[in-house]
Amino acid sequence: MTDRDFLGIEDWSWVEIERLLALATRVKRGEVEGGLERRIMAMVFLDPSLRTRTSFESAMYLHGGLAVTIEPGAGSWSWELDPDAVMDGTNVENIVEAARVLGRYADVVGIRAFPRGDDWAVAREDRLIRTFAEHCEKPVVNLESARQHPCQALGDTLTIKEKFPEPSGRRFVVSWAYHPKPLPTAVPVSAALAAARLGMDVVIARPDGYEFDPDDTALLRKTIREAGGVLHTTDDMDEACTGADAVYAKSWGSLRDFGRPEAELQRRKDLRDWRLTEERVALTRGGKGLVMHCLPVRRNVEIDADVLDGPNSVVIDQAENRLHVQRALLLTLTGHPAAGDLS
Repeated sequence: MTDRDFLGIEDWSWVEIERLLALATRVKRGEVEGGLERRIMAMVFLDPSLRTRTSFESAMYLHGGLAVTIEPGAGSWSWELDPDAVMDGTNVENIVEAARVLGRYADVVGIRAFPRGDDWAVAREDRLIRTFAEHCEKPVVNLESARQHPCQALGDTLTIKEKFPEPSGRRFVVSWAYHPKPLPTAVPVSAALAAARLGMDVVIARPDGYEFDPDDTALLRKTIREAGGVLHTTDDMDEACTGADAVYAKSWGSLRDFGRPEAELQRRKDLRDWRLTEERVALTRGGKGLVMHCLPVRRNVEIDADVLDGPNSVVIDQAENRLHVQRALLLTLTGHPAAGDLS
């Protein structure tokens, strides 16, 4: 067993990530079997999931282990998320005891918790997932938090490497897209970081008011600089798509309006044209730029249906690769010989 958590893509060195991706490729080819016999993964979902939950449950089964899924308040006790709370209300179980108990039952523990509250200065600290990891004695995996979705980043990285064996210098666009409601910045930030680590030139396309958190932007700049890429920001989606090798369309909320849904709605009400269309795909390099999205996707809102179902779309490849990178991640965290030494 390793004592390493996987909370953010930047927490592991690029050498460690490359080793994990190489293992994921071997796993995908069917070259590595078993390795998780008598191992247990406990997953806590404070927010909904399809791909993350199913892919981790499948990964444990495929390698002989068991996945246990917990949804606090739905089949298990409701959780109090503040370790210092005076618990005289409706919540029954404190996150501290829950983390400690699950660390005794399971070999790996995952937790998903989207941003909460109405103050980004508080939400941005990811206190919930970090509190959980602090009190859990086993490796903790971030299944998506306020700031990052590192498992999605792994799947995206494997997909890019499969499509572009030499990704360095290619143009990777993360473009804001319209959505009826604000979503976390975790996926677009993680996608940009993944491309940056591959040495790609990263373009962030977003309307005014949809900037990333300053610390995330600083990390992105640092990562790009170290990998030899270039970072460019634009408020013109057509400009961003022109000559792109990949366009990752994804909505996220304005941090200026975090916790103020009416202000956010007002900000985005005239931005429905921020949608990935066939015309914009035609602007990509040779009209063959990859179309990427983490799913679930709002058809004909974020991306046109003809684009999602078209030859450029790799969204299902991304979803499949979530399974393979997570199989490799679990084997790595539990010390499988094929993963090498991560201690």
